[in-house]
Amino acid sequence: MTVEQFIQALLDEAKKQGIEAAEVYLSSGDSFRAMCVQGEIANYSVNATRGLSLRGLYKGKMGYAATEAFDEEAVGRLVQAVKESAELIEDEDVQEIYPGDKDYPEVDNYNPALDRVEESRKLQLIRDIEKKALAMDGRITALNYNVVSTSSSGTRIVNSYGLNLSHRDNMAVVYISATAKEGERVSTGSGFKVTRNFDEIDADAVAREAVDEALFMLHAAPVPSGSYRAVIDAKCMPDLLGVFAGVFSAENAQKGMSLLAGKEGEMIASQAVTLMDDPLLPGGLASQPFDAEGVATRTKAVIENGRLTTLLHNLKTARKAGVKTTGNADKSGYAGSVDISPSNFYLKPGENSKDQLLADMGDGLVITEVSGLHAGANAVSGDFSLIAQGYTVKDGKKDKPVEQITVAGNFYQLLKNIRALGSDLTFPGSPIGSPSVDVGEIAVAGK
Repeated sequence: MTVEQFIQALLDEAKKQGIEAAEVYLSSGDSFRAMCVQGEIANYSVNATRGLSLRGLYKGKMGYAATEAFDEEAVGRLVQAVKESAELIEDEDVQEIYPGDKDYPEVDNYNPALDRVEESRKLQLIRDIEKKALAMDGRITALNYNVVSTSSSGTRIVNSYGLNLSHRDNMAVVYISATAKEGERVSTGSGFKVTRNFDEIDADAVAREAVDEALFMLHAAPVPSGSYRAVIDAKCMPDLLGVFAGVFSAENAQKGMSLLAGKEGEMIASQAVTLMDDPLLPGGLASQPFDAEGVATRTKAVIENGRLTTLLHNLKTARKAGVKTTGNADKSGYAGSVDISPSNFYLKPGENSKDQLLADMGDGLVITEVSGLHAGANAVSGDFSLIAQGYTVKDGKKDKPVEQITVAGNFYQLLKNIRALGSDLTFPGSPIGSPSVDVGEIAVAGK
């Protein structure tokens, strides 16, 4: 039985069994990953996956079932499982299968040439990166993390209303962490590249990024505790934004898990802040023409000049709120339930360079890395207390490295305190991005 025959058989059987509307969600993917340790390849893996889920409205409730088998026996089993799960649903919220939109945007996130890159070339790349990094400075003792990965995925949605959508995506990622040692002091630095064009990966540039950071941080020390003028670096701010991204979910707001509930139209940030959700961003890691419910995606400002314009919705939360879905339905996998997630989610960059931000700040701190995000951040209240590192700024110039400090504050208040955003928009390995951000003053616990 071909995939096409299997999908049609599922929809036909669902209709025959009294399922009012049905949807097939098909996901497939291939991935490659390898690590290089002291010139030897380790943790080498190649995987291929394919799975399918069936959603259906039965007696007014939405049932789910999933399979990796595509045969005649699976057809009846899936349909029966959808009916049984629907009968167990106690949630009174109305759910629906989406008939589709008139038009869908064009999103090209697939480069066929990337899928044709030989594995030997990928392995040679990380060997070269390790060799180059170690040769750059005698104080670089090892690469404790040196990984290349490529992935290719496809998504398809077909339903009983005649909707038939498909989208393909692929990407390559290189990430390294270099260790520097001088006397008793040890530090690390990282470098990365995410691309859909393997030829764009520059081994020298990735190695240099990690080596320079590791060497700079060798003599880092904490600063005295106090309140500091601060800029959060473009490689760090996405981590902070990411841990609090859930507060912009309408589902969380409707469940009382976001302080933004009912605040659409209100000023929740400084006028310098515009927060975009852009599933149509050219080259974006989460760009896609439709969401997990088959709704056409669109670009929107979640915060515009400080004002909350919308929360992120799927069909269920939009119906409950009496608004139109924003096209942010998401599934963690083919077998997952429909949730809400941002797409390419980023703070809109300003016109000033990072150097100009530092010049305007004068004296202060640049925060380049935070850790302990899950334990040290409350995604509901917005409070955070995080281990951090970075460097001091003196007379508008980069000065001394800083480590072993803790920065504390509140995400909602931080949004209101933002003075300016740089022009250096960065997506450090995820669809969540930001430029460097002047956040005013921040509390620091140090020595």
